[in-house]
Amino acid sequence: MRKRISLLCLTLAAIGMLAACSSNSASTDEKSKKKSLTFVSNFPSDTLDPQLNYTTVRAGIAETLVKVNEQLQIEPWLSKKWKTEDDGTTWVFEIRDGITFQNGKDLNAEAVKHSLERTIKESEAMKSVLKIKEMKASGQVLTITTTEPLATLPSELVHPNTAIIDVDAPDTKSKPMGTGPFKVASFKPNNEMKVKKYKEYWGGEPKLDEVVLTFNDDENARTSALQSGEADIVYCPAIESLNTLKKDSSTVVDIQPSLRNQMLFYNSRQEAFKDKNVRKAFDVLLNPKDVVDTALAGQGSPANGPFLKSLDFSNDQKTNTYGPSEAQKYLEKAGYILKDGKAIKNGKQLSFKLVTYPYRPELPLMSQMLQSEAKKIGVKMDIQQVENMDEYMTTKNDWGIVTYSLVTAPRGDAGYFFNALYMEGGAFNVGHFHEPALTSIINKLNKTVDQKQRNKLARQAGEIAEKETLHSSIVHPNNFVAYRDNVKNWVTTKSEYYVITKDLDVK
Repeated sequence: MRKRISLLCLTLAAIGMLAACSSNSASTDEKSKKKSLTFVSNFPSDTLDPQLNYTTVRAGIAETLVKVNEQLQIEPWLSKKWKTEDDGTTWVFEIRDGITFQNGKDLNAEAVKHSLERTIKESEAMKSVLKIKEMKASGQVLTITTTEPLATLPSELVHPNTAIIDVDAPDTKSKPMGTGPFKVASFKPNNEMKVKKYKEYWGGEPKLDEVVLTFNDDENARTSALQSGEADIVYCPAIESLNTLKKDSSTVVDIQPSLRNQMLFYNSRQEAFKDKNVRKAFDVLLNPKDVVDTALAGQGSPANGPFLKSLDFSNDQKTNTYGPSEAQKYLEKAGYILKDGKAIKNGKQLSFKLVTYPYRPELPLMSQMLQSEAKKIGVKMDIQQVENMDEYMTTKNDWGIVTYSLVTAPRGDAGYFFNALYMEGGAFNVGHFHEPALTSIINKLNKTVDQKQRNKLARQAGEIAEKETLHSSIVHPNNFVAYRDNVKNWVTTKSEYYVITKDLDVK
C-alpha cells in the first residue's frame, strides 16, 4: 500500500514539475515575444515638456496639428484639414475625430486650444512666431485669429514645441500625456527614458512594446553601445567609425545630407562685433572645405549660405577667398593694426570668448581650428564649453562668437530661419541684430502665400544677411545613423523631428 502511495506521490510530483516547467516556459515565451528596442542619441533631455524640448515628439509621445514629410511638404496630422477665411489672419483647423490622449481623454478643439494657450504662455519664442490673438473652439473645429496676416501659420504648427498635450495631466515635465503611439513609462533627466506602446493609438497599434531612449554626448560611447549589442539604433556614431561599421554585416549605416548648418553666431552687444568688418574677418578666416575634411572627416559639404543648394530659396552666393591673410584685410578696415603679433585698436588687443558645446563633437573641433587661425592674425580667443548652449547664449552676453548647429529649414521653408534669427523675440536672435531692410523683407515673407514669391523674398533676405555678415555659414554636416540589421522601418528624417514611430519594429 505504501508503495502505491509513494508511486502516486511521485507521479503527482512529476506532473507538478512538468506543469511548473510548462508555466515557466510559457512565461519565458511570453517575455521573449515582447518587442523592445534601445535607441542611443546625442539629444539631451532635461525635461519632457514639449514647450521646452523636442524629445516628446521625437519619442512618439506627442504630436502636432501639422507635420512635414520627407519631401519637406507639410501634411495633416492631428488636424485633418485647414483653411484661411481671409487674408491669412483667420485660420480654421478641423481636428480629427476618434483620437484620445494616453489617459483616455478625448482630443477635441477645446483640448487643442488649451494646449496651444500653454505653448504661448511657456515659450516666448513660440508666442512671437505664432502671433495668436485669440482662439475659439467648437466641437472639432478650432479657429485661430492672428495679430497680423500669417501665411506660414500651418507650417509653424509643425514645430515640436507646439505638440498637443493634455494640460490637465498632473506632470507635464516628466510624464506628459500626448496622443502619440508611445507613452512615458519612466524618465531620468539627461540620462534615460522608457516608453511603452499605447495600444489605443489612433493611427494603429504600434509594432514595438517598448523603447528605451538613452542620452550620451560621447560619440565613441554611442558607437561602442551599438557594437556591443547594448543599443539597436545609434544616432550620430563616431565619424571615424563609419567605415568599420559599414563592413559589419550585422549593421546598417544610413548617411543622408542634413538640413543642418554649422554656424558662427556673432554678439552685437560686444563692441568689436558691432563692426561688420570684424564679423567678416571671422567669416573668411576658416576655409569650409578644411572644416569638412578635418572636423567632419569628409562627412559634409561647404556651406555657401544657410540652406542646402538643392532648396529653391537658397541664394548660394558665398564665394569667398579664405585664410588669415584675407581675414587680416577686414581687421585693417575695422581699424586694427597687427603689432608684436597682436591685433591692436585703441591700445587694446582684440580678444573675446568663443562658446561651444560638446554633444555635436565637430563644433569644439571647429572652434579649435578657428582659435588656431585667429592667433595668426593677433586675435586672442578663449574657448568655453557649456552643456546647455541655448540657455547660455540667450541669458549671457559675455561671448563674442558661439558655434552652433542649426536645422535651418526643417519645414522646407526659409521663414523659420529668418524669423528665428533676425526678428524681435526670435528663438535664435542671440546676436541682437536689427536690420530695418531685412525686417521689412521678413514681414513681407510672413504675409506671402505664393511659393515662388516666397522663394524670391527669401533669397533677398539671404543677400542682406550675407552682405551684413549677421552670421557665418560654415558647413552642412551629413546626418548619419547606424542600427542593427534586425531593425525594421527606420527612417532617417531630414527634419530630425520624428524618430520613434508606430511602424518602427525589430525582427
